[in-house]
Amino acid sequence: MIKKVWWTLTVFWIVVFGGLATFIYTREVDAAGVVQTPELKWFSLALLGGLFIFIVICHLIFLFIINKRASV
Repeated sequence: MIKKVWWTLTVFWIVVFGGLATFIYTREVDAAGVVQTPELKWFSLALLGGLFIFIVICHLIFLFIINKRASV
């Protein structure tokens, strides 16, 4: 049961990351009115990627804990 929750969260995070990356890459102006140059778009994508790596690490730790409890 808990593995289904883990897989659901995995799909959720992939969809969220894909949606945010698409939004960042296609927008012309951000919320502050600053025109998005390719450099700013890549910087925003790098920040999003850093956050995503942190989420993946936490997600894998959660999977390790799930597998540890299942084997006991």
